[in-house]
Amino acid sequence: MGVTRDPSHFVDPAPFDPEAGEAGRLPSASAWRLIARRFLRHRLAVASAIVLAILYATVPFVEWLAPYGQARRNGDFIHAPPQGLHLFHDGRFIGPFVYPYRAELDLQTFRREYRSDTSRPQPLRYLCRGDGYQFLGLVHADRHLICPPEGGTLFLLGTDRLGRDMLSRLIYGARISLVIGLVGVSISFVLGLILGGIAGYFGGAVDAAVQRLIEVVRSLPELPLWLALSAALPPTWSPLWVFFGITIILGLLDWPGLARAVRAKLLALREEDFVQAAELMGATPARVIARHLIPNFMSHLIASATLAIPTMILGETALSFLGLGLRPPVTSWGVLLNEAQNLAAVQLYPWLLWPVVPVLVTVLAFNFLGDGLRDAADPYH
Repeated sequence: MGVTRDPSHFVDPAPFDPEAGEAGRLPSASAWRLIARRFLRHRLAVASAIVLAILYATVPFVEWLAPYGQARRNGDFIHAPPQGLHLFHDGRFIGPFVYPYRAELDLQTFRREYRSDTSRPQPLRYLCRGDGYQFLGLVHADRHLICPPEGGTLFLLGTDRLGRDMLSRLIYGARISLVIGLVGVSISFVLGLILGGIAGYFGGAVDAAVQRLIEVVRSLPELPLWLALSAALPPTWSPLWVFFGITIILGLLDWPGLARAVRAKLLALREEDFVQAAELMGATPARVIARHLIPNFMSHLIASATLAIPTMILGETALSFLGLGLRPPVTSWGVLLNEAQNLAAVQLYPWLLWPVVPVLVTVLAFNFLGDGLRDAADPYH
């Protein structure tokens, strides 16, 4: 029996060219572009990224942004409440101004009572000369974005027990608290990538040794270990060395989780064809890990970093709050909260708790950013 051939059916024997025809004219996007598109649809993550970008953009310019120097004392305004910022006086628009404080001693409570003199508005000054500082530690300068009025004060968030401006100290504290998270995560990522990469690629005895090390580190209670290592820092160290010591401690204790994640990914990827092809072409293990394996889950690493940074910030804040972390004259959000340990002081001077606000904002912003990056990097999301 003969086979009837459909004359309308035609098979082209020429090799398939993916760049020709309609398939070649279709728009294509890289994996990073697809991740960016998915991330931009996550509005909360985008807003968090903008907030964090603004915070980190202020780090090099804290001296210029702060109205006062971080150690500037105002003995006549100890524990002064926040000054209100106003725009209108007697129905007239004057611009941003404050009313001067007048301190009076209450003989019954022996406390200073501060009252505003609403008859004398004092406009703020901008780009003016104030307390001197070393810009980036290199150039002496004395210009500030906002300055107190001539002969007046500017305490928008109140003052502490030494008469130091809380707003200026919060701005200075942002530099230490924000940078310590980045440096600590950098240390933990280097350790996690190296040890996890070695364990996942080589396996066998190397993997077993790294896993036992991870189990030993993770079996130790984290907070007591932080406290013990922080207390071991010599009290004679300068504030700069204490800062590096706390950063190294936070980084050394946070790498096991990342190392296990890297190991699991490399165990799955090392059997792929492109890894075997790289090995046959003579690539060294270090090149295979760094060039071919780790970039395949870089999006996961970025999301992990954004979720690890707030842990570092909270760790520094907790240690400084307990008096075992950074110490004055270094200013961080944790150091500022250390001054609010006294319950009586908090009841009388609640503005000492202002450092809680930037800590909450920063930690929440990092968590929302991490959630957005994790969702954007998930190919099945």
